Amino acid sequence: MSSKKTIKSKYTEQYVPIKSITNGMITLENNEKLTGLKIMPRNIFISDANTQFAVIDNLKNVYNVIDYEFWVIAADRPVDINVFLSQLQLLYAKTNDQVTRKLIMEDIEKANTFTNNNVVDTEYFLLFRHKDTEVINKRLRQLITMFANAGLNSHQVTNDDLRVILDNFLNGGQTVNFGGVFA
Repeated sequence: MSSKKTIKSKYTEQYVPIKSITNGMITLENNEKLTGLKIMPRNIFISDANTQFAVIDNLKNVYNVIDYEFWVIAADRPVDINVFLSQLQLLYAKTNDQVTRKLIMEDIEKANTFTNNNVVDTEYFLLFRHKDTEVINKRLRQLITMFANAGLNSHQVTNDDLRVILDNFLNGGQTVNFGGVFA
């Protein structure tokens, strides 16, 4: 007779039923796959009122057509502008014109305020789950088309997108390494 030992873990990810993250899908321990779309943001408020109402009405139609369980998620991702900042600093060093140097320095100072204030970019996702990969692929194609008809660009989530979503929910946005959980 074998006895089971209960291992207590202080890490939340030990309780999350994830087998792997591959090909833009989270495979759960029950073999369901969770995937979805990343929906590119669009500022409709710079458009005229008719365009705004059209996009909103089309978006309502998209959500009303979906006849399965889904989740709409907004996740914050830190903005990394270090490469841009380095390019500005190189340009500043190469430029001799004082007016141009002043403009570049103003851009550098503005960029520094972004990095000092932990600026984030908000990303939007629509996620769903299913066991059958064919059904998943059909749903993804349909959703991409429906969002395009509503005036929004979207694509299937990546493994990195899924990790950001998990980090936001499990770790307050802090990026962590989950060891062998992610493939």
